Amino acid sequence: MRHEIPFAAAGAVVGLLGGSFDPPHAGHVHITREALKRFGLDQVWWMVSPGNPLKARGPAAIGRRLSAAQEIMQHPRVRVTEIEALLGTRYTAQTLSRLQELYPRVRFVWLMGADNLADFHRWDNWRGIMQSVPIGVIARPGDRLSARNSKAAEAFARYRLPASASHLLGRSGAPAWCFVNVPMLAISSSAIRAQGDWT
Repeated sequence: MRHEIPFAAAGAVVGLLGGSFDPPHAGHVHITREALKRFGLDQVWWMVSPGNPLKARGPAAIGRRLSAAQEIMQHPRVRVTEIEALLGTRYTAQTLSRLQELYPRVRFVWLMGADNLADFHRWDNWRGIMQSVPIGVIARPGDRLSARNSKAAEAFARYRLPASASHLLGRSGAPAWCFVNVPMLAISSSAIRAQGDWT
């Protein structure tokens, strides 16, 4: 199994950006580059998921999404992967648990847009996720207020790092999370699909 998933040296800090990437777009690239700068990460792994348990409609074929992601995300410290398909995990909490077993000396940071934080309490075992890895939250258009007032943000308010200390997130013990505002691109996968540019 280990040869099919990315290499990370002991002590490395790896950001994990999971999602359907249906399709991947410049916004994903933008937040990945910002996360590398802001959160003290050595690498970022895009985890192109087989499907999203919270969405009724299935995404495009995973091979197509992987190819598109590899084409758009060109950075020496970013890896496009299908880790969840390889591990056979369906939920983020399961994936994180398996990765921590496979890489016991690697520090993982879960990355998400502010829109995900607003709905985070709907994720399977979301409290367990918060308690297992630091979480880096990147502001997206229109989601700042709902994210800051979300159930997860309130439940873990005392573990929030100030944005000025965001570079410490990767070396922080969980639970820890940080919300950063970055220059934003108003683009989304759903908008691209709605325009018929990804069919």
